Amino acid sequence: MAAVVAADTQLMLGIGLIEKDTNGEVLWVWSYPSTTASLRDLLLRKCCLTDENKLLHPFVFGQYRRTWFYITTVEVPDSSILKKVTHFSIVLTAKDFNPEKYAAFTRILCRIYLKYGSPVKMMESYIAVLTKGICQSEENGSFFSKDFDSRKAYLAGSIKDIVSQFGMETVILHTALMLKKRIVVYHPKIEAVQEFTRTLPALVWHRQDWTILHSYMHLHAEELEGLQMCTGYIAGFVELEVSNRPDLYDVFVNLADSEITIAPLAKETMTMGKLHKEIGQLIVQSAEDPEKSESQVIQDIALKTKEIFTNLAPFSEVSGDGGKIILSVEALKQKRFPPATENFLYHLAAAEQMLKI
Repeated sequence: MAAVVAADTQLMLGIGLIEKDTNGEVLWVWSYPSTTASLRDLLLRKCCLTDENKLLHPFVFGQYRRTWFYITTVEVPDSSILKKVTHFSIVLTAKDFNPEKYAAFTRILCRIYLKYGSPVKMMESYIAVLTKGICQSEENGSFFSKDFDSRKAYLAGSIKDIVSQFGMETVILHTALMLKKRIVVYHPKIEAVQEFTRTLPALVWHRQDWTILHSYMHLHAEELEGLQMCTGYIAGFVELEVSNRPDLYDVFVNLADSEITIAPLAKETMTMGKLHKEIGQLIVQSAEDPEKSESQVIQDIALKTKEIFTNLAPFSEVSGDGGKIILSVEALKQKRFPPATENFLYHLAAAEQMLKI
């Protein structure tokens, strides 16, 4: 048990406090431990208090160069001890993807700050969770790290919702993820962007890789530079100008208009054929079955994915250096698959690093 707590508590990296005062000024007030200027600027940008449209977003999350950030923002009631503050945001940075866990913990930290008006009490709870994975209080609520399994966070989205919006076109997203392509998602509401993007990695459950998720991006040079260092990714934006940046995506999803566009340069590798139709039908059939749960839909898609890898097995061989599985392109060509299937299997092998360079 102690080992589990230790592993879990090593995940949090830091805590920060941003305030908006009665003059409308937004300031980074406090953090523990100290943070870099560039990360502080990024978090101020993500915090809705600096947003001109004045919309309050209670909770946002995202990733920047392998650091996850979680921000909860509240309005300060007149009865609070914080007399010169109208709103504040609590920021947590961590190594893991788990929005529900950090939303629950930041809500408790907000209650503590509203009551005491001092970061000291928040710091005590932060240290308690950091060292023991737990903080308990009758008035502010209790938090147990162990209640929030990372697998639960992976399963929290809804593939059924994606399929009800995009139907057979969901296979475009599945193909793009299988081939580790760059997917950009746009919607003017950050909540819609986050809900949609966080679900997508579940379409390639065999990887269980949420590091490809960048659910809250801005068209800011430093952020884009970090993003472009990744091979494949899912990036969420609330700025429509991103649609004019084909250098950033292979597949563009306009959630607001329910449209999916494949960028001209990605069309060749993303050519759809009989195999894709089969996959698409399976995804739609499974997702539309009212008897099936979200996790059963994910399982169905994962089984189909496994079948695709089984198709690759006869054309693969173990290489001499380190026993790595390598695709024999000659053997694949001899099988005479339909061109779209052969093309897909070849690029899938490339995405899985099964090609001999």
